[in-house]
Amino acid sequence: MSRRALVNALLVLAVIALFAVPLLLDGGASEYAGTDAAVTEQLEADGYTPWFESIVDPAGEIESGLFALQAAVGGGVLGYVIGRLHGRRKHAPAEPERP
Repeated sequence: MSRRALVNALLVLAVIALFAVPLLLDGGASEYAGTDAAVTEQLEADGYTPWFESIVDPAGEIESGLFALQAAVGGGVLGYVIGRLHGRRKHAPAEPERP
């Protein structure tokens, strides 16, 4: 095994450990909830009423799928723009040297 492959394998194991160790040490004692739910509960407890209701209330799986699609499209657009700017700079004619 080459040194590069070993470093890559160790980095992958380190990333997995960053996620797995807190979950294993916790033992399922705490509740991992999103901030949206916590803020909604706090606002409702303070007497806040929303101005309008959602037109469509998708199921949890569909909602997370739409969020992932939004992130993918945004990443694609960002990658395209960065690649386009990099290509423009790479293929730009060189400026002549000034004497």
